[in-house]
Amino acid sequence: QVQLVESGGGLVQPGGSLRLSCTASGIIFSISSMGWYRQAPGKQRELVAAITSGFRLDYVDSVKGRFTISRDNAKSMVYLQMDSLKAEDTAVYYCSADPTSWTTKPNVYWGQGTQVTVSS
Repeated sequence: QVQLVESGGGLVQPGGSLRLSCTASGIIFSISSMGWYRQAPGKQRELVAAITSGFRLDYVDSVKGRFTISRDNAKSMVYLQMDSLKAEDTAVYYCSADPTSWTTKPNVYWGQGTQVTVSS
């Protein structure tokens, strides 16, 4: 049974930082592509960042230079460091996984989501 468990969400002021973490189990993590998606109220879910098993990275344009995705294969964890947060980053953030090692759009397995709210 595949499980993805996110943590690290919360309330932060504009310009602040948060680090999201996702722990994966039930998959061969080292050969899986991992990603972070987000969904704001009234909007479609969008891919924020992805990292393949070969450490190829992909980011949506709106977060380039502010967000950093990384992975630790030894711990089966993926992270999303979010800096210079803006109000428009407010959303539920979902961890995702795909056993296809090369895809930059991992969307086979999902976590339950963690809320990120950017507000003063």
